[in-house]
Formats: sequence, structure tokens, C-alpha cells
Amino acid sequence: MSLVIRPAQLADVEPLTELYNRYISETTITFDVEPYTVEQRHCSWFDHYHSTGRHRLFVAELNRRAVGYATSSQFRTKAAYDTSVETSVYLHPDAQGQSIGTRLYETLFAALATEDVHRAYAGITLPNPKSIALHIKFGFYSVGRYREVGRKFDRYWDVEWYEKKLP
Repeated sequence: MSLVIRPAQLADVEPLTELYNRYISETTITFDVEPYTVEQRHCSWFDHYHSTGRHRLFVAELNRRAVGYATSSQFRTKAAYDTSVETSVYLHPDAQGQSIGTRLYETLFAALATEDVHRAYAGITLPNPKSIALHIKFGFYSVGRYREVGRKFDRYWDVEWYEKKLP
């Protein structure tokens, strides 16, 4: 297994869009309901991330194939929220259970350690014990649940919010 965790590159937009679209169409992990085109993801998503600063995007490449990514994104648009980020990890099903999510988060939080970030948040659609375990492993703790906050696949879903204090 040749695993590399690295900052995202423009060439990653296509495989990461394919990966995310799979989550849209097959899971409740995201509340997006319409798949994205590569062009949409480039403009509305990829351009949000930088090689320094609070908003980062790291890619897991296994045997030279992008199999997952981790992000730290803007938590809310109002300026007072700027030192808070929302984090997430997405993995191809074939890449799950190999500690790749752990490696992605290790890289992401190491990069954020020198940035002006005070808190990280993660919203997890329930049930999702694997994501909860990953976040707890990284020091996140539950701060509350939004009940039936999203409707997808003709059903309402709860989202548990987790918080992590950053150095």
C-alpha cells in the first residue's frame, strides 16, 4: 500500500467530485441532494481552500489514486465566526477501515495548529458510529443534537454536533 497525504491540486477536483457525488446519491452523510458537475465544484468549493490559513483541503492518494479527502471549511459567513472551522472527511468505500481517515485528520490538524483557529466543529448525520469514533479519537466531544434537521430520501435525519478546542 502506497499512501500519500498531500495538499489538494486542481487535478483532484474531478475524482473528488465523483467521490462526493457518490455520498450525495447513496448516503445521508451530506444533505446535498443534487450531484455537482466538476465545474461547479471547482468554482464553489475547490477555490475556497488554500495552502496556508484556516481553510485547507488534503487528499489521500492510495497507489496514485485519490481515495479520500479532509477539509477545514468556513463555519459560518459572519466575521465573528472566522476562528471556527467545520471539518469533514470523505473516503471511497474501498479505502475505509485502513486508518486513512485518521491519517487525513492528523495532517489537517497538524496544519491548523499554527493557524488562528480556536475551535473545530463537525456535524454528523445519525447514525454514523464510525465517524463519531473518528471524531472522538481526535478530541471532539458532543455539544448537541439537531433533531430531524434535514430531509433526504423521504425521511428526516438528526445531526449531532461535535466540537474540538484547537491550540
